[in-house]
Amino acid sequence: MSSDLDSTSAPPLVRIEGVHKDYTRGSETIHVLRGVNLDIAEGEFLGLIGPSGSGKSTLLNLIAGLDRPTRGRVVIGDHVISDLSEADIARWRSNHLGFVFQFYHLIPVLTAYENVELPLLLFDMPSARRRQQVMTTLELVGLTHRLKHRPGELSGGEQQRVGIARALVTDPTLIVADEPTGDLDGHTSEEILDLLQSLQEGLRKTIILVTHDPRAASRTRRLVRLEKGVLADSTEHTLSEAFPGWKGN
Repeated sequence: MSSDLDSTSAPPLVRIEGVHKDYTRGSETIHVLRGVNLDIAEGEFLGLIGPSGSGKSTLLNLIAGLDRPTRGRVVIGDHVISDLSEADIARWRSNHLGFVFQFYHLIPVLTAYENVELPLLLFDMPSARRRQQVMTTLELVGLTHRLKHRPGELSGGEQQRVGIARALVTDPTLIVADEPTGDLDGHTSEEILDLLQSLQEGLRKTIILVTHDPRAASRTRRLVRLEKGVLADSTEHTLSEAFPGWKGN
């Protein structure tokens, strides 16, 4: 994990301010997040780690505007997204967010090209420009030779590249990735991590990566750890602290 990017050198793109998230199950209240505060700088590659049930995916969903905090605020750029209406959140996501999923979430009946094109159909955009944007993005992830293939005809790594292209095609402000290598073998995982790292370094994309994988964590610029819904006392961790016994590749 590189530390050459000082997370305090730029104003935060993402601000998590005193965020709590509770769920009710019958008469029981489950406290998933308990007063989380976190700043993420523009252009940062942040790794979010912690044991299962610690609240990582819940926090990622709050940042993505897919859920709302019980208390506290989620601020991204100039938008307090935790206060937006459902319609405004949907518009914000279309313009500013790319989401990369562990299990790809591609539409089986659509080709790679059509899956990547889908987010652009929400915009009033000439078809020629839309095609150019899709082709440029597919070229960026190395899949122009597979654009007419449907997900079932693609390998897991190729499907994830389509998923990354779909997340990128609108040129989002922020990319969030929930265990993007969790369903891939070691070699393919490294290829996907190479791609994500190149997006952060080459295009200066802000990426938040949830992972249990030390190899994925090693590609990030900063690691923060959630434990039982709170950030660990020392929010920044080295790989050896986060994954005791891991010796690297």
